[in-house]
Amino acid sequence: MVKWSDKCYAIEYEKRARVTANRAKSRVTDPTRVLVVDDYEPWRNYVRSVLTGQPGFEVLGEVSDGLKAVRKAEELQPDLILLDLSLPSIHGIDAARLMRRVAPCSKILFLSENRHPEVAEAALRAGGHGFVVKSDCGRELIIAIAAVLREETFISQRLNVIPAV
Repeated sequence: MVKWSDKCYAIEYEKRARVTANRAKSRVTDPTRVLVVDDYEPWRNYVRSVLTGQPGFEVLGEVSDGLKAVRKAEELQPDLILLDLSLPSIHGIDAARLMRRVAPCSKILFLSENRHPEVAEAALRAGGHGFVVKSDCGRELIIAIAAVLREETFISQRLNVIPAV
């Protein structure tokens, strides 16, 4: 039986090998592969436009439903999942728990309108690597993504939460 940590290691090893080969050929690293999950299409469009306006990002797909997002995460194995809390079929926190199992190497950054610190803490305990209040995304989204990709936890300043994960 393959352990999740072994699967994660194999995926990371393959990804690093691909990056090393690309650097040797063109000195360019692979873009960060992103899955955007939100039930509100205009918000997904906004996030996509922010990411495509920045170098180094590839939006692999967009999903509007919690269970479909879990399946898509398993299929695509993105580097980063931008995840809302309020989703059809299952809540974003429950989706994150499942995503941790099926895409263990993916980083999860929650983007939510919810401003309650205890919700952000629950999101981190469920496997999230960061939590950004949507109204702060204009100034915090790219900063939060960079922090999460550096293996740091990011919480919107508005929440004043010290991660206890």
